[in-house]
Amino acid sequence: MSKPPIHAVTGAFGYSGRYIASRLLAAGYEVITLTNSPARANPFGSRVRAFPLAFDHLEKLARTLEGTEVLYNTYWVRFNHPQFSHAQAVRNTLGLFEAARRAGVRRVVHVSITNPAEDSLLEYFAGKARLERALCESGLSHAILRPTVLFGREDILINNIAWALRRFPFFAVFGDGAYRLQPIYVEDLADLAVAQGPSREDRVLNAIGPETFTYRGLVAAVGAALGQRPRILSVSPAVGYALSRLIGWFVRDTFVTREEIRGLMDGLLCVDTPPTGKTRLTDWMQANASALGRHYASELARRQDRQSPYLAD
Repeated sequence: MSKPPIHAVTGAFGYSGRYIASRLLAAGYEVITLTNSPARANPFGSRVRAFPLAFDHLEKLARTLEGTEVLYNTYWVRFNHPQFSHAQAVRNTLGLFEAARRAGVRRVVHVSITNPAEDSLLEYFAGKARLERALCESGLSHAILRPTVLFGREDILINNIAWALRRFPFFAVFGDGAYRLQPIYVEDLADLAVAQGPSREDRVLNAIGPETFTYRGLVAAVGAALGQRPRILSVSPAVGYALSRLIGWFVRDTFVTREEIRGLMDGLLCVDTPPTGKTRLTDWMQANASALGRHYASELARRQDRQSPYLAD
């Protein structure tokens, strides 16, 4: 009896990678993970073997990927920090693509972002665009998924909006809050990723949910799920950023960055294509309202604590 194909997932002990790995196991594949957190609790036990993301040892990374049919890449960083940066993430991902090519990986399913552009002044979007081009030029069969905002049990943005609404008498939005975003359920993203694995067609897909919100409308929808009618104030981006820095100091995290504010206000988290996810954020929030925002979800804590499970609640 032949062995099942090997599928590799970056960050299977983390957020989106965990859901991708779960679906691959259910489909009967052998799954390995490449991770920077080998000591983190393994939700899959012996069913998923963990290997280090050895970005500084390309040959070792390539040997790890030998025999792999499909690589699902979720690796990235949200913002620049003394311990990590977008530039470093770009270099690391380019190395990962090269290791996959050397190892003979048949296909790469890569998670990007909506509206990437190499000439963008926003390093996040420029870096993602550079990686898309590199993957397209690598000769590897590939699917590129472009999500906006993910939501789910371990999410940060939606959870922390709810956290703030539970604790403060008002919520500040940057400018008029009329810029739009299209959140996608993390499990829908995982379904989309796994569906692209068997294909050989090179594809670029916007990974967006069925609901489009203005940012102000999103805050109101989160409040409604919590049984609130939040007082939403319009403030300048500078004032909003200053308030976010104050919250960040209190929770010892980066609550929001200037780049994230600019990306939101420039409409980069919205595209004019049909939805590829089916789960409505409003329905999910109603079903999960009791847990939503009970605890703050810290990006920095997740990156600095490499052992605790990746949970917001």
